[in-house]
Amino acid sequence: MDFDVIEFEETEHVGPGDEAPDFTRPLVNDEYWQDASLSDLAEDDPVLLVFHPMDGDFPATYIWQEIRDREWLDYDAELVGLSISTPYEHKTFIRDWRDFDDFRFFSDPANGVAEAYGIVHDLDGMAGVAEPKPAVYLINEDMTVEWAWVAEEWPDFPPYDAIEDELADL
Repeated sequence: MDFDVIEFEETEHVGPGDEAPDFTRPLVNDEYWQDASLSDLAEDDPVLLVFHPMDGDFPATYIWQEIRDREWLDYDAELVGLSISTPYEHKTFIRDWRDFDDFRFFSDPANGVAEAYGIVHDLDGMAGVAEPKPAVYLINEDMTVEWAWVAEEWPDFPPYDAIEDELADL
Protein backbone atom coordinates (compact mmCIF):
# COMPACT_ATOMS: atom_id res chain seq x y z
CA MET A 1 0.00 0.00 0.00
CA ASP A 2 1.12 3.50 -0.73
CA PHE A 3 0.33 5.96 2.04
CA ASP A 4 2.07 8.49 4.23
CA VAL A 5 2.80 7.82 7.87
CA ILE A 6 1.50 10.73 9.93
CA GLU A 7 2.85 11.48 13.37
CA PHE A 8 0.14 12.58 15.78
CA GLU A 9 0.61 15.65 17.90
CA GLU A 10 1.25 14.77 21.53
CA THR A 11 -1.76 15.28 23.75
CA GLU A 12 -2.54 15.00 27.42
CA HIS A 13 -4.80 11.99 27.26
CA VAL A 14 -6.52 9.87 29.88
CA GLY A 15 -4.12 7.25 31.22
CA PRO A 16 -3.79 4.47 33.80
CA GLY A 17 -5.01 5.51 37.24
CA ASP A 18 -7.26 8.25 35.82
CA GLU A 19 -11.02 8.19 36.07
CA ALA A 20 -12.49 7.24 32.71
CA PRO A 21 -14.81 9.94 31.39
CA ASP A 22 -18.34 8.57 31.34
CA PHE A 23 -20.59 9.10 28.34
CA THR A 24 -23.89 8.00 26.85
CA ARG A 25 -24.08 7.32 23.12
CA PRO A 26 -25.95 4.96 20.77
CA LEU A 27 -24.57 1.44 21.18
CA VAL A 28 -25.01 -0.53 17.96
CA ASN A 29 -25.16 -4.29 17.53
CA ASP A 30 -26.17 -6.50 14.61
CA GLU A 31 -29.90 -6.04 15.28
CA TYR A 32 -30.53 -2.54 16.66
CA TRP A 33 -29.08 0.34 18.64
CA GLN A 34 -30.00 2.11 21.83
CA ASP A 35 -28.43 4.68 24.10
CA ALA A 36 -26.06 3.18 26.65
CA SER A 37 -23.53 4.60 29.05
CA LEU A 38 -20.00 3.42 29.67
CA SER A 39 -20.66 3.33 33.42
CA ASP A 40 -23.62 0.98 32.93
CA LEU A 41 -21.44 -1.41 30.93
CA ALA A 42 -18.74 -1.27 33.62
CA GLU A 43 -21.10 -2.09 36.51
CA ASP A 44 -20.55 -5.85 36.32
CA ASP A 45 -17.37 -6.38 34.31
CA PRO A 46 -14.36 -4.39 33.20
CA VAL A 47 -14.75 -2.71 29.80
CA LEU A 48 -12.25 -2.90 26.98
CA LEU A 49 -13.00 0.27 25.00
CA VAL A 50 -11.43 0.28 21.53
CA PHE A 51 -11.35 3.63 19.69
CA HIS A 52 -10.91 3.22 15.96
CA PRO A 53 -11.01 5.34 12.77
CA MET A 54 -14.29 5.66 10.90
CA ASP A 55 -15.84 2.46 9.60
CA GLY A 56 -14.59 1.49 6.16
CA ASP A 57 -11.11 2.90 6.79
CA PHE A 58 -8.59 0.09 6.43
CA PRO A 59 -7.20 0.45 9.98
CA ALA A 60 -10.69 0.01 11.47
CA THR A 61 -11.27 -3.16 9.47
CA TYR A 62 -7.80 -4.50 10.27
CA ILE A 63 -8.16 -3.80 14.02
CA TRP A 64 -11.52 -5.57 14.26
CA GLN A 65 -10.40 -8.52 12.13
CA GLU A 66 -7.45 -8.99 14.48
CA ILE A 67 -9.70 -8.75 17.55
CA ARG A 68 -12.09 -11.27 15.97
CA ASP A 69 -9.27 -13.67 15.13
CA ARG A 70 -7.86 -13.43 18.65
CA GLU A 71 -11.31 -14.18 20.12
CA TRP A 72 -11.34 -11.34 22.63
CA LEU A 73 -15.05 -11.86 23.26
CA ASP A 74 -14.03 -14.95 25.26
CA TYR A 75 -12.41 -12.84 28.03
CA ASP A 76 -14.20 -11.56 31.15
CA ALA A 77 -14.59 -8.01 29.87
CA GLU A 78 -17.21 -6.05 27.99
CA LEU A 79 -15.67 -5.41 24.57
CA VAL A 80 -16.94 -2.34 22.72
CA GLY A 81 -15.69 -0.16 19.90
CA LEU A 82 -16.15 3.56 19.37
CA SER A 83 -15.77 5.78 16.33
CA ILE A 84 -17.29 8.81 14.65
CA SER A 85 -19.35 6.55 12.41
CA THR A 86 -23.12 6.86 12.63
CA PRO A 87 -25.32 3.99 13.82
CA TYR A 88 -26.23 3.33 10.17
CA GLU A 89 -22.56 3.10 9.20
CA HIS A 90 -21.89 0.74 12.13
CA LYS A 91 -24.77 -1.49 10.98
CA THR A 92 -23.25 -1.59 7.49
CA PHE A 93 -19.80 -2.34 8.95
CA ILE A 94 -21.24 -5.23 10.96
CA ARG A 95 -23.28 -6.51 7.97
CA ASP A 96 -20.40 -6.29 5.50
CA TRP A 97 -18.12 -8.24 7.83
CA ARG A 98 -20.44 -11.06 8.86
CA ASP A 99 -17.94 -12.29 11.43
CA PHE A 100 -18.48 -8.99 13.30
CA ASP A 101 -22.04 -9.94 14.36
CA ASP A 102 -21.09 -10.26 18.03
CA PHE A 103 -19.37 -6.86 18.28
CA ARG A 104 -20.95 -3.67 19.56
CA PHE A 105 -19.93 -0.15 18.63
CA PHE A 106 -20.63 3.23 20.19
CA SER A 107 -21.51 5.92 17.69
CA ASP A 108 -19.98 9.36 18.35
CA PRO A 109 -20.23 11.45 15.15
CA ALA A 110 -19.40 14.71 16.97
CA ASN A 111 -16.21 13.11 18.40
CA GLY A 112 -17.01 14.37 21.90
CA VAL A 113 -15.86 11.18 23.61
CA ALA A 114 -12.43 11.37 21.95
CA GLU A 115 -12.26 14.99 23.07
CA ALA A 116 -13.01 13.97 26.68
CA TYR A 117 -10.27 11.32 26.49
CA GLY A 118 -7.77 13.71 24.87
CA ILE A 119 -7.30 11.63 21.72
CA VAL A 120 -8.74 13.82 18.93
CA HIS A 121 -7.09 13.68 15.52
CA ASP A 122 -8.01 16.40 13.00
CA LEU A 123 -8.09 14.83 9.55
CA ASP A 124 -5.67 16.47 7.12
CA GLY A 125 -7.33 18.37 4.32
CA MET A 126 -10.81 18.12 5.84
CA ALA A 127 -11.64 21.32 7.72
CA GLY A 128 -13.80 20.62 10.74
CA VAL A 129 -13.54 16.83 10.46
CA ALA A 130 -11.88 14.90 13.27
CA GLU A 131 -11.87 11.34 14.55
CA PRO A 132 -10.32 9.57 17.52
CA LYS A 133 -6.76 8.37 17.36
CA PRO A 134 -6.67 4.58 17.59
CA ALA A 135 -6.65 3.84 21.33
CA VAL A 136 -7.52 1.07 23.76
CA TYR A 137 -8.63 1.51 27.37
CA LEU A 138 -9.23 -1.18 29.97
CA ILE A 139 -11.63 0.32 32.50
CA ASN A 140 -12.59 -1.34 35.77
CA GLU A 141 -15.95 -1.41 37.55
CA ASP A 142 -15.04 1.79 39.47
CA MET A 143 -14.47 3.61 36.14
CA THR A 144 -10.71 3.74 36.74
CA VAL A 145 -8.43 3.22 33.74
CA GLU A 146 -6.38 0.11 34.48
CA TRP A 147 -4.41 0.08 31.23
CA ALA A 148 -4.22 2.33 28.17
CA TRP A 149 -2.60 2.58 24.77
CA VAL A 150 -2.89 5.55 22.38
CA ALA A 151 -1.45 5.56 18.86
CA GLU A 152 1.49 7.88 18.20
CA GLU A 153 1.17 7.81 14.41
CA TRP A 154 -1.19 6.88 11.60
CA PRO A 155 -1.44 4.10 10.84
CA ASP A 156 -0.58 2.51 14.16
CA PHE A 157 -2.14 -0.62 15.57
CA PRO A 158 -2.76 -1.73 19.14
CA PRO A 159 -0.18 -3.93 20.90
CA TYR A 160 -2.44 -6.98 20.69
CA ASP A 161 -0.24 -9.30 22.76
CA ALA A 162 0.02 -6.78 25.61
CA ILE A 163 -3.74 -6.32 25.60
CA GLU A 164 -4.25 -10.08 25.73
CA ASP A 165 -1.94 -10.24 28.74
CA GLU A 166 -4.09 -7.62 30.49
CA LEU A 167 -7.30 -9.47 29.60
CA ALA A 168 -5.86 -12.78 30.80
CA ASP A 169 -5.13 -11.22 34.20
CA LEU A 170 -8.79 -10.31 34.77
